[in-house]
Amino acid sequence: MLSEYFPSEPGPAWILPAVLLVLLAAWFVVRRRRNQARSLANVLNAIAFERLQGLVIPKADEGEIQIDHLILTAQGLLIIEIKDVQGAVFGSDKMQDWTVIGEDNRFTFSNPQHALYDRIAAVRQVVRQVPVAGRIVFLDGASFTKGVPSLVCDLDQLLDEFGEQDKAAAKAKIVAFKPHWEQIQKMSGQSESR
Repeated sequence: MLSEYFPSEPGPAWILPAVLLVLLAAWFVVRRRRNQARSLANVLNAIAFERLQGLVIPKADEGEIQIDHLILTAQGLLIIEIKDVQGAVFGSDKMQDWTVIGEDNRFTFSNPQHALYDRIAAVRQVVRQVPVAGRIVFLDGASFTKGVPSLVCDLDQLLDEFGEQDKAAAKAKIVAFKPHWEQIQKMSGQSESR
């Protein structure tokens, strides 16, 4: 029965189903990534009153540091680093390198907490009177099998921790944080939030 769709000798009858399978697999991958991006965008929009992306500010000691996402929330400023990996993640607060083991691959990357602490210190240096937090957000597809390190969360946990039910009360807090937010905007050279 399969021989009619996949004959032993390659030819036009075999190529068409193979191409269709590859296209279908590619469509699923693209669709999944779009859904993740929409979910990330929805969560960021739900917790952020304003946000800056790709800003560069002076480091706490010397030089400069880049921050991918800085968000103004009702709890203060939040630095977010996004990790989009598929598979089991093995990492802890004290490990220098973390490992991801997926279905077809295995790779390591430096513990992202150290860089996040540097980013938090740099922002705190600019806005001393505002709470500054940081989170490393792992998108769907990543699982920590041996426990989740500190400062690590998924999108649901991020929304639970920084989402604000009482928008009126949150806006009063935002008014207090706004001058500090504008200060970091000026320092980074970004005059408009996204």
